[in-house]
Amino acid sequence: MTMHAPVSFGAGGGEPYARALRTDGRIRLTDPERPDAEVTLDVGRWSAAADRVDRSLLDGADGPVIDIGCGPGRMLVAAQALGIPALGVDVSAEAVAIARRSGGTALQGSVFEPVPDEGHWDTALVIDGNIGIGGDPAALLARCREIVREGGRVIVETHVDHEADRTFTARVVDADGHQSAGFPWAEVGVDALLEHAERAGLTARQSWTASGRTFCELLA
Repeated sequence: MTMHAPVSFGAGGGEPYARALRTDGRIRLTDPERPDAEVTLDVGRWSAAADRVDRSLLDGADGPVIDIGCGPGRMLVAAQALGIPALGVDVSAEAVAIARRSGGTALQGSVFEPVPDEGHWDTALVIDGNIGIGGDPAALLARCREIVREGGRVIVETHVDHEADRTFTARVVDADGHQSAGFPWAEVGVDALLEHAERAGLTARQSWTASGRTFCELLA
């Protein structure tokens, strides 16, 4: 796969995301145009075992699962424990290496490049803010529509603000002040997601909130 730098979360500069993955640290997602709107992300949670809410996202899987922006692979490990075939895709070499060491199957590359078994995946996971990948939610959802089978599912975790619908050039900063290069990103609440999904040819089935996290299930 060819990795495209413009969709690379937290890369470049001081490589804060890779550093945080190695230390299970915290990072901040910043928007230069909104200095008061930075978001703290706990990489340690991504590296920990899948929790009850994470595992519940796999309940309706009737076939293989692809995790888009899989990070260090907790969902891959959770799927494996349930006997569900799963593949992770992530632009971060560090994340993919950790996912593989954990026993998951993961590929380094962009979701906008070809992935194995396109059109045959039962469920695509777009969680942990990964609806922001590429800074174009409609394009990402359209890509998911190509990846899953007819009638397959796309599970999206949305922003806590239901009305959020922002695209911006983000940077990642770690606890020691290491800063990444800028990359396109988006924040999408459930209201806006439904509009983006319709344009992408996906049909909303349900949305729900669990432990302060909001999700939407879309059908291809």
